[in-house]
Amino acid sequence: MKKISLFIFSLSLAIFNSPLANAQQAPSPDEKIPFLCTFSKASEKDWGDDDFVQVFFFVVPKTEKNPIYIRVFDPEIGGKYDEVHDDFNSKTKFTIYGGKGAISNPDARKQTPTGNYKSGIQLASKTFGSEPEYDDKWYTFGPFNPVEGELQSDYGGYVFKLIIDGVEGNDGNLYRLFLSSLPNENKPIEGGNAFAFEYSLRLADAKGSISHLYPFVGKDITAVVINVFDFDDDGILRVVSVAKKGDITKSSGNGVWLENKHKIVPDEINTSLDVQFVKQQDSKNNNIVVYITNQYGELMPFYTTPIGGVPKYKFKIGVKVEN
Repeated sequence: MKKISLFIFSLSLAIFNSPLANAQQAPSPDEKIPFLCTFSKASEKDWGDDDFVQVFFFVVPKTEKNPIYIRVFDPEIGGKYDEVHDDFNSKTKFTIYGGKGAISNPDARKQTPTGNYKSGIQLASKTFGSEPEYDDKWYTFGPFNPVEGELQSDYGGYVFKLIIDGVEGNDGNLYRLFLSSLPNENKPIEGGNAFAFEYSLRLADAKGSISHLYPFVGKDITAVVINVFDFDDDGILRVVSVAKKGDITKSSGNGVWLENKHKIVPDEINTSLDVQFVKQQDSKNNNIVVYITNQYGELMPFYTTPIGGVPKYKFKIGVKVEN
């Protein structure tokens, strides 16, 4: 437990010191990811979803006294953006949890949705099919009192959990999320944040496009392991940091996981990494799943906006002094 608490403590300090810690859009503009993606449970896994469930967390600071809202863009499935296979036959369930155990239960933070991952107190739930009134539009859950979340000082406040579950059919639901202070508008909550321990996402179609994930490297981390599912040999994986221009590794193939290890150097401690997915061909409907662990095998959260800002390589010039 000591390793975990040290990592979370250094992470929470960085969040409070970051001017970018008030962004609650998922995916964020910095990530350049078109959509999050969840397929229904009868889908083939090599369509790009390994378990048909996505779990997201939202943090509301203890100082927030006003109601908060969790908004979903295009929650229905089968419309303008979604991936339909044969005849549409799918439903997606969005459920929000707060209270004791919402994130503190270890099952809530696992890479695979097993055990009591639906821990906490259910606050709201809605199942969407192909309703046209929700196509290409926002749906709002709430209002919620901030204290309905689970108070977790390590994460910076009250934590709410959103589980997206492909409960029926074999189609892919593409959507976006936002933690807002208003019911009918996306207005960030100062000091709030959004994160996940595993991302299921849609890549852009165009050759040369780059999508980004930004794991934060806390104290005592010496290596990170980037696990990617179903990249379809569509490009390369590149890791940029303040100390490296870009470590390039292979992409995973169709329907398989690939593990990429990245050694951490001292200059990268207490900064974010820029994990880039670089497309090298034009291709449509490439959905992938990503999770990252440290050297102990512990999952590392992805905050939707990089803590400390987007990492930029710091070129160092050596100077030779002659006597």
